[in-house]
Order: sequence, then structure tokens, then C-alpha cells
Amino acid sequence: MAIDRADSISLEEQLTLRNRFLETINRIHSAQSVRQILLDVKENILTLFHAHAITIYAVDRGASVIYSFFLAGSEIKEIRLPIAETSIAGYVAQRQRIVNIMDAYDRTELDAIDPALAFDAEWDQKTGLRTRQVLAVPILYNKEVLGVIQLVNRKGGGRFTGDEQQFLVEVAITLGVAFHNREHATRRYTSRFDYLVSRGLLTDAEVRDAIVSAQREKISVELYLMRAYAIPKDEIGKALEIFYGCPFIHYDDALLAPRELLKKLNPEYLRRECWVPLDGDDGTIRVAIDDPDNVLKHDAITVLYRGAKIRYCVALPDDIHKYIARFFNKAEAASIDQIIESLDASVESDIMLEEEDAYAETDNEIVQLVNRVLNDAVARRASDIHIEPNVGKRNVDIRFRIDGDCLIYQTIPYGFRNAVISRIKIMANLDITERRKPQDGKIVFTRSTGESIELRVATVPTVGGVEDVVMRVLVKGGTLPLKAMGLREPNLDALRAAAEKPYGMILVVGPTGSGKTTTLHGVLQHINTPLRKIWTAEDPVEITQYGLRQVQVQPKIGFDFATAMRSFLRADPDVIMVGEMRDLETARTAVEASLTGHLVFSTLHTNSAPETIVRLLDMGIDPLNFADSLLGILAQRLVRTLCPRCKEAYHPDRAEYDALVELFGPEWWAAHAIPYTDDLRLHRAKGCAECEKTGYRGRMGLHELLINTLEVKTCIQKRETVETMRELAMGQGMTTLLQDGILKCFAGYTDIGQVRRVCIK
Repeated sequence: MAIDRADSISLEEQLTLRNRFLETINRIHSAQSVRQILLDVKENILTLFHAHAITIYAVDRGASVIYSFFLAGSEIKEIRLPIAETSIAGYVAQRQRIVNIMDAYDRTELDAIDPALAFDAEWDQKTGLRTRQVLAVPILYNKEVLGVIQLVNRKGGGRFTGDEQQFLVEVAITLGVAFHNREHATRRYTSRFDYLVSRGLLTDAEVRDAIVSAQREKISVELYLMRAYAIPKDEIGKALEIFYGCPFIHYDDALLAPRELLKKLNPEYLRRECWVPLDGDDGTIRVAIDDPDNVLKHDAITVLYRGAKIRYCVALPDDIHKYIARFFNKAEAASIDQIIESLDASVESDIMLEEEDAYAETDNEIVQLVNRVLNDAVARRASDIHIEPNVGKRNVDIRFRIDGDCLIYQTIPYGFRNAVISRIKIMANLDITERRKPQDGKIVFTRSTGESIELRVATVPTVGGVEDVVMRVLVKGGTLPLKAMGLREPNLDALRAAAEKPYGMILVVGPTGSGKTTTLHGVLQHINTPLRKIWTAEDPVEITQYGLRQVQVQPKIGFDFATAMRSFLRADPDVIMVGEMRDLETARTAVEASLTGHLVFSTLHTNSAPETIVRLLDMGIDPLNFADSLLGILAQRLVRTLCPRCKEAYHPDRAEYDALVELFGPEWWAAHAIPYTDDLRLHRAKGCAECEKTGYRGRMGLHELLINTLEVKTCIQKRETVETMRELAMGQGMTTLLQDGILKCFAGYTDIGQVRRVCIK
């Protein structure tokens, strides 16, 4: 047993240390739960080491995270980290390897371990402490990772020694056995929520109170726990999964109604009994139920589906009721193919199919068809819906834009095109008789689940006397934190620092749909405190945020961005956000506001940060005022990310590596210290059901941040060229959009093909 430490200690001290070690081992094995180890026993372990702090994490397999508990005053709080390279502990859990570093902020030292490894500085920012040395060891049992133990800041400085590392490995082995035993014990729970109690998320008294309160409020106990005690749905699902011994399922908006299985079933009966069939295949029927142990429900289901094998899944009552509401709503239950088949079957002759007006926009089937298109678009995360009639008697194409790419969703017979387009016009309050001029409108669509979806509608007359319809899905959502936007740490720190200045101007630039408004709201959230008065002028207001005074501009009545800004200046602002600098007047007003003690944010449609400066100067902005007002310019693009479920790691050959370095710029590459080694890994798309066989799922930002320095200010005043400004900014640390994309390729987020699609430099 490697109890000896590098420090020179006497034999008596070694014996004392050994006794403390044995005492700690006994405490670990006598702990009643993993929570007790995470909270209480860790302090005993800390006394065995020359370290200032210790954290023990356990793995939550259901959520692919590691978690721990800590005391904040008298309150117990939880910390959760992804099992990923975004933190040292997460990396250790993912790779099952030891990390022993001298300085967590030393990028060179992190890169020497793995270029993908990152240090999460959020905890340091919250506490004001500075992490230096870190020793993190995976907690394993039979080669399966169950947690991570991490020491921080060695007393006396210096790297944690080899003896200390080996000593911590032995402690981790003991913890692995204890974690396994505690987890094995949880499988013998006697009530639905015992798992939550063992995790320390609830007490027995709180569970009893929740049962009584839920009955009083006439809601499910699970829903009450989520509302009153903020228990995550995934944790409740895991508790039910363990207790009932069957899978827990969430509500899936994309699941089609099993029409054959629903025949002869009464929705009121299903709501009362709280179960619903989901799908069937090869004689097996999958049923979602709130209580898989209920014998009476089992008997009824067996009689209804005689001869079939029933596979039960446990689900929350609210999710089951959502399924029932949608499955029995005719407008949403049928698939698009089933609706079109129904339309075809209702046509009495082939002659009628040749008539474009064979259907009216008010026909039930047409209403169902349009509703199905809208529902499927939301379920598949589409940002836009394109209805594209073709010339002559060719069918109508419907495409969805998903993660930036247009994908064919369905084709419908040309005979339905007028009825479908007229139905959309009616929903958007447009003139159905006007087919020669473009029209704009808005649809507010309420789904059977109660969710309200807003769509911005544009019709465009096209050749052949038909009209295209494009609908933008405006999903009302919360503000995305800056940290979740994919900014690399140097850019994130610099942007935060600029946003915390008392006055000046920050611009976010890029093409339409590149996430500029989302980024601006993330920045505003960072500085949104009761001490500041923040006004925003937007068109439209897509993201709402508590604490902001948000204004929708109305250009048709003369209430444009410039007018809004002038009114804000009379309304005691600290911060002003203008949705877009569309004209010289707005730009000048923004510069003047930033020079008179206000912090101003806005967007512009330009390709890069240096180009933005030249564009504004060409518009007529005074270079001296602009140079004094500017804090920084963030250019961004959205790039498709590889599907995390199926992306495939590979070792690039030397030629591919050299090509990426050449594209990045050899003179700039050395600063990032990503050498060509046998361990180097890139990732490529593969394709699975999760990503619809594309290999890509979701998008992230590529960023180019130009900070206004004295040298940049001089360039602006002299009206230097774009290239001169770019060279200067890169020399001061700016990475271009392309360079940021290449770094994210090496981090495993995307591939170079996707990066080249959205940026050139």
C-alpha cells in the first residue's frame, strides 16, 4: 500500500496516516448511500492528502453526467458536469484516465494531455478562488466508470507526487467497490420514490407530503415533485425505471398514432385508466402506462390485444394524456402519407384529379394535411417550411430546413396545391384571391398538447401562375447562456469583458439566420441585473427576457429603429439593444448614444469583423467618433455539428493534417499547440436514426471577435483597408471564422466540409 508521501515524514507519522487511512476505508464501506460519501466521507479522505480541496463525483448513467453535492451555507446544492472534455473531471470519466496537472489554466499543459481537454473555470469565477494543481482519478469497478475523485491545489505548491497519485488510486478502488455496493442495494427499493430518497434529493417526509399535496391539488405525484421540489424529470424517470423494472419513456412528439391499435378504444377510458398503445411490430405491442404493476390494467390490455405480446413502458400520467390527446385528434393523428392516401381515395375519378380546384381549402382532409405539415415541422426541429408548386401538372414539393439544410419532406399531388395554399393564407389572414403580389402574414397555431407555435408566412408568385409559400417557425424560447453558444474560452472571456464596460458599442454581424439575436440576448443576460435599465428595439421580438424593456418596431407606421433609439435616449437607459443597423441614421444615433455614456448593442449584415468597420465608414459614419465608441465586433456563422450518437473518430493521415494547418495559416497554427501524433483524432459523419441518416444533428457557432485596441482605433481613424485591419487584429490574437471552425474540427464538434460551406476566411 503506497501510503508514503513525497514529504519527509517520520515512522510515527506514517503509522498515524495508515490508521487514518484504515478508518477512512471503514467509513466509506459503512456509508448508507452514495450521497453520504459525496458529502460527508470526502472530508475524511481529504485529511490523507496535502490538498486544499476534494470533490468526489458519481456517475448518473441516465443523463450521461457526473454529479456531486456541496454545502452552500446551510443548504445542500448539487453540481452536475457532462461526461465530456469540457471539464477535467468530465474528461477523466469519459476517457477513464488519470489527469495530474500543475496549472489548470496552462493551455500548453492541457494540450500535452489531450488537445480536446478543457478546464471549466466557472467554479473559480463563482467563488473567487483560483485552481492550480489538479489530480483526478477515475473511480472504477470491473472496468466500468462509476465516478471521479479529484484533489485541487496541493499545499505548499508543486505537482501532486507519484506516491500521492498512487495513494489516490487506492482510495478510488475502495470507492469503486462502495459505489457498486450502494448502487446494487438501490435495486431493492420498496416504493416508487426510494431512489430519490437514497440520492438525497428528497426525504421520506417530503415524499409523504408530496403524495398528500398532489391528491389535494388533483395532479400526479410526479408532477408535484417536479414543481414543488424541482426534481428533474430524468431523475423521476430513473426512480420509476428502477422500481418497476421496465424502461421509462418521455413524450415523443414525432411518434405517429398507431391507428390500428387505437380502433375500438375510447379516449376517455384511456385517460381514466392512464395507459395508451404506442406502436406494434412482429406481434409485440408497446404500451405506455403509469403503473406497470397494476394487475387489473394488465388483464384489460391482454383481453383487448389477445394473442399479442405486450411490452410495458412506464411514463408520467401527463405524458400519457398528451399522447391520448394527440392520437385522437384527427388533425394530428394521421401521418402525412395516410392523409394523402385518404385524399386520393376520396377522389371519385381520375378526371377529377386533373382539376386543380377538386378540393376546397375548408375540406377536412386539407385542414388535416396542413396541420400535419406544421406538426411534423415542429417535431423535426425545422426552422422553415417551403411549399413549392411546380409548373404544369407536376407535384408540389414540401421541404423543411433543418440545421441549415433544406430536406425533402413530402410531395403532394398537384391537384391539391391551390387548396393547400389557400388554407395557409386563411390561417395567416391573407387575401386568398390575390395571387399576383407577394403577401406577408402570421399564423398562431395551437397544437393538441396546448403548445402555441407562431409562424411567419411569406407568399411569392412564381412562374406558371402559382405561388410559393415559405413559413418561418418562430419558437418562443428562453435565453441561451453565453457559455452554451460554443465560444472558445479566449473569445468568451474577451466578449464578457467588453460587455461589462459602462459605455461603448458592441456589434454582432453575419448573414440572416446566423444566430445574431440569440447571441445578443445571451450577452444581455450576462449583464442583466436590477441595477441596469435595458431597452431593446427588435423586429420581431423572438426572445423574451425578464428585466428587459422590449419594444417591437413598426416600420409601416414610421416607428423604425432610429425612432425607437431616440425615444430610448429620453427614457433613462443604461443599455440599448437595436435589432439591426439598417440605415445611416440608426448607425449615427447608436454611435452618439455610446459616446454619451450608454452601452449599445446592434447587428449588421456583413461577412467579417474587419469588413464591418469599412462598411460603416462607407455608410458615412465619422471615423473619429466610431473609433472612440467601438468596443468590439463579433462575426459569427452557424455550422452543422456531427451527431454525438454516431460520429466516428479516426486518425487523419499526415497529408490531411498538413492541409488543415495550411488552411489555418502555418504562422498562426503554432500558438494552438496541436501536434501531429498517433493519438490525434478527428471525427466524421456516419448516420443513424437519431440524425435521420445524415450524420449531423444541431448547429453551433463559429466566431471571429475583433476587440478595439489603440492600434485598431488608429486604423479606423486612418480608414485603412479590410486586409490591413484583419492582419493587425490577427496579430493581436483574433482568430478568423475559418480558423475557429478548424479548431472546432480538432475538438470533434464538426468536420472541415461543413466549415468550408459557411465561411471562406
